[in-house]
Amino acid sequence: MSEQYVEEGDRRREIIEAALRVFSERGFGGATIKEIAREAGIRSPALIYWYFKDKRALFQEVLGAKVPVVRAVADLARVMDLPPEEALTKLGRAYFAFERMDARVLRLVIGEAIRRPEVAEAFVRAGPGRVLEFLKRYLERQIELGRLRPHDVRSGARMFVGMLIPQLAGKLFFPAMVEDGLTDEEHLRNAVETFLRGLAPES
Repeated sequence: MSEQYVEEGDRRREIIEAALRVFSERGFGGATIKEIAREAGIRSPALIYWYFKDKRALFQEVLGAKVPVVRAVADLARVMDLPPEEALTKLGRAYFAFERMDARVLRLVIGEAIRRPEVAEAFVRAGPGRVLEFLKRYLERQIELGRLRPHDVRSGARMFVGMLIPQLAGKLFFPAMVEDGLTDEEHLRNAVETFLRGLAPES
């Protein structure tokens, strides 16, 4: 690995960290590339455009780097051939780790996504959209391998994520939904088992 590559990787990470700080303080609309460059210790704001197409692309990278479930599907090649029980459990655990995400990112996502449609779209593309795209490709691969029966993977991906949302929403926003004491691991185990039972190959 060349020294230049390492330095560029470090610089990219520095820009993402600086962007998170500025976005968190100023919001997506209030943040400027100039402020982000200053926060990152970069003399020329134009240098940021060497790494990111525009502010929206930088925002998406911030989300992608800081949201656990997005990191979990970043390297598709490593998980594409894992058995469904293992891959879906890994994905579910990353999904539930959302609540342990950097509080600045959580505030940014919730506050900005509600106020600004473009931010909501950027978040969907960087987060839930990327997860759904991964799931569709993963389910297609499992059908090819004969581990799952043929089905509409678009619905399959939505159904699996939909099984996780009530547990996550209960912990983040509606505690009354999880007063029965069901743990993440218990819910995830039941969800994966139920989901895969419905898609078991026909004998």
